[in-house]
Amino acid sequence: MGLRKVLGGMLAAVLAVTALAGCTGNVPPQAEGVGRGGIGARPDTTTPVPDAVRLKTDSPRESPGMVAAGGPGAPYNYGPTLMSDGGTTRMWWCSQYPGALPPGDDVLYAESGSLDGPFTGPGGSVPPAVLSGNPGQFDGVHACDPSVIRVDGTYYLYYTGAAGDHALGNSIGLATSTDGITWQRAGGGRPIVDPAHDTHRDNLYGVGQPSAVYLDGWFYLMFTDTTGLAAGWNGAGQFVLRSTDPAFGSNVEALSEAGFTPVAGTAVPRTKSLADAFSADLMWIDALNAWAIAHETADGTTITFWDRDFARTPYQPLLIPGPWREGPGLVRRPDGHAPVSATDPCGRVPLDVVRATVTGEANAPTDLRRFGLDITGLTACGDPQRALTLLDGFAMPSPVRTMDLVVSGQVVRVDRRSVAQELADHVLDSRPDVLDRFPVVARLESGTRALKSGELGVGFLLDDGRLYPVRRPDAVAVNGSATEDVTAAQWRSYPAGPALG
Repeated sequence: MGLRKVLGGMLAAVLAVTALAGCTGNVPPQAEGVGRGGIGARPDTTTPVPDAVRLKTDSPRESPGMVAAGGPGAPYNYGPTLMSDGGTTRMWWCSQYPGALPPGDDVLYAESGSLDGPFTGPGGSVPPAVLSGNPGQFDGVHACDPSVIRVDGTYYLYYTGAAGDHALGNSIGLATSTDGITWQRAGGGRPIVDPAHDTHRDNLYGVGQPSAVYLDGWFYLMFTDTTGLAAGWNGAGQFVLRSTDPAFGSNVEALSEAGFTPVAGTAVPRTKSLADAFSADLMWIDALNAWAIAHETADGTTITFWDRDFARTPYQPLLIPGPWREGPGLVRRPDGHAPVSATDPCGRVPLDVVRATVTGEANAPTDLRRFGLDITGLTACGDPQRALTLLDGFAMPSPVRTMDLVVSGQVVRVDRRSVAQELADHVLDSRPDVLDRFPVVARLESGTRALKSGELGVGFLLDDGRLYPVRRPDAVAVNGSATEDVTAAQWRSYPAGPALG
């Protein structure tokens, strides 16, 4: 079962409970709770500000059973990261295959059209191991705890790596991909974050369990560091770095009590912890203009909220109840933001997590299941700029009996509803009033000129003079447009509009 060791020494004596550690060292699965979770520690110390808003929720849900598991020989399944990608949800998680060398933790991959699964490998196959240990390097034996985002077509996988079972052996690595399945380690295979060594505790885990989000040009990375100054007595804590460089090799800022401060590198004192937890997940919720951190407490997954600067907690915590044995993976969009409700993007936010729920035969967490609820009663589109973000990819009726499509913060008017349905992620039957505040930048009329150029694809040349690439080529025929072949130079001679579909 890799190096998820039995928790010993101080924690075992104080808590009289047995648990498992991630990769190397003796980090417990979570910091909080003695109920369904297993490890007891300090209660949640996040205190909302006095005026913190109590959010309304409804639609509690859970999967009828296990949603994903490794193939034959996989003794455990935990630490998932999930990406809602169109009509497909993609998941990467930690397990171990006997045939994946070297022997140690592996990252598996699967996908499904439903959050209730079953999640399978591509084409319905057994979930493959897509990242394993890299002999001779910092992650020579173990690759675990993935967090995956996609930015401008590139997938970034942040993960815990370890060369073996030795003190403070965990560090954070990065791999990149164009498809989310075939990965190349970044930076010559060197770690991007090492333990800070602010102080040493009985917990010898080190740094790991990353969670990544992309927001406003910044890559945010939240992680565990049992050597961090602000970690708890057992090493629990969640720290944040951000950088415009996905590999965190330059332009790095560290979160402290004074806010984000430029630093020379990632090996800086960890002076502010956001949650008394191990194995937490981070997400940006546009509808709330707030961060959400999912971590396990006694009765399930607690969601705590922070403002954009991690300075205050604007909302009271929520609980997604149910059994757990290992940290939650939030269902997120490719950039790490919260999914938008298909039916009520301005007033509702779906929150779903997948977490290990039992201790299996290998005495390790397994049985991945989905749990969730919706945040309701919001008026997020009261802020015009936030409305454009939430409505991106939505089509809705226009005031002149056509359809309006929001794409990359702009409104494109589409003559045919069938074309709008082809290009939109979702179609609303009613129009939010806030959309009337924004101009229509271009119109897609029936039979509009369409250009095609080799590997560059096909695009509509709209009345604003820009060429709009079309990701769903069937929309061209539905619009009654004939395609014209052009050279790559001709294609590039037109100003680029945002991609449709």
